[in-house]
Amino acid sequence: MPSAVPLPPRDDGLIAAGGLLGGLVLWYFDIYTTVPRSADLGTLPLAPLAVMCVAVLLRRTGQPWALLIGVGALVADQIIGSLLATVLMFTDVVYASVLYGRPGMARHVMSLSTVATVGVTFWALAAHPEPESLLVGVVCALITIAPAWSGLTIREHREAAREERMRAEQTALLSEMDRREAVATERGRMARELHDLVANHLSAIAIHSTAALSLGDPKAAQEALRVIRENSVQGLAEMRGLIGLLRAGEGEDAELLAAPRLDGLDALLEQTRANGSGSGLEFVLEDTRTPGLRLPAPVEMAAYRIVQESLTNTLKHASPGTVTVALAHEDGGPLTVEVRSPWDTGGRPRAPGAGAGLVGMEERVALLGGTFEAGPVTVPAGTAERAGPVPGRPQTWQVRAELPADVKGP
Repeated sequence: MPSAVPLPPRDDGLIAAGGLLGGLVLWYFDIYTTVPRSADLGTLPLAPLAVMCVAVLLRRTGQPWALLIGVGALVADQIIGSLLATVLMFTDVVYASVLYGRPGMARHVMSLSTVATVGVTFWALAAHPEPESLLVGVVCALITIAPAWSGLTIREHREAAREERMRAEQTALLSEMDRREAVATERGRMARELHDLVANHLSAIAIHSTAALSLGDPKAAQEALRVIRENSVQGLAEMRGLIGLLRAGEGEDAELLAAPRLDGLDALLEQTRANGSGSGLEFVLEDTRTPGLRLPAPVEMAAYRIVQESLTNTLKHASPGTVTVALAHEDGGPLTVEVRSPWDTGGRPRAPGAGAGLVGMEERVALLGGTFEAGPVTVPAGTAERAGPVPGRPQTWQVRAELPADVKGP
């Protein structure tokens, strides 16, 4: 079915009805704005009035046709005998053509109104070279230029308001996107910190609780329970510190105070040795950095967390052997962090893991613009070398990160 013709807006109908009623009253009392050529016009002046009412009904939805119809009706009204209601409705049609028409039409109507006013003024002066003839130009300006200028002014204000509204919406959208990104970034940072703080202690607790349950030696069980208690106490203390930091806010000074430094690696290795007692693991630190060298806090914190998570993984997955933590840094170069541990592809982990530690380490390195890699590497065997994992045979698992040493913050 064809769609129904849309009805004109209610205001347009009221304007047309009011103009028609006013024109009928003026016609009934023979009140014209120009002197009619004939004394008895009959109902002829009502024809331009009716056509102008149609133009008013189309003032919003039928431009530029409404303006063309209005111009024709005005010309006929001036020729037959002008009713003031017809002229007033024409000014509304001109106003609406500028306000509701296309952008190009608004400029053209204003230009044509000016040209028409100047032309009518010169024609009136040429036909009657009297000062009173200038009033014809003034009247023409009032019914063409004035409504066109009013419509153009209101249109410009509306477009400016629309642009400001769109700009405000875009600003709100960008602010919301920034907020969501900041929340996601903060959640990721909190997840990494919680994982790095708790995973080490919980892994040691899981390993030693398993040993305490499986061993029949009371002395070994007591040692395992001692390690469990120490890791529980330390984990709770670190959790309280992190919660206190979150409640206090995210000030830079508080974050720097809470950030671990590479000076604490010796204590970290001692703790890992205690947690890994009985697992056949030995831990060695190779630090070739310049003694007393202090790198930016974000770099040292990332390096410390990488070593901490790597040592936690060795407690879960490493085969008996030597775990080497190597730090290297040359002037102007990056800080290199390597953790190498023995790895048996056929072995079973001592504690379950979900792989979040590797993801967290990679994210830390990416935030600082460094490089990260983790996986099996070539294993020296005398003078020969064997590359890649071989099922059932020991391998070396290496975590390697290069961190720019001139980074001021993530």
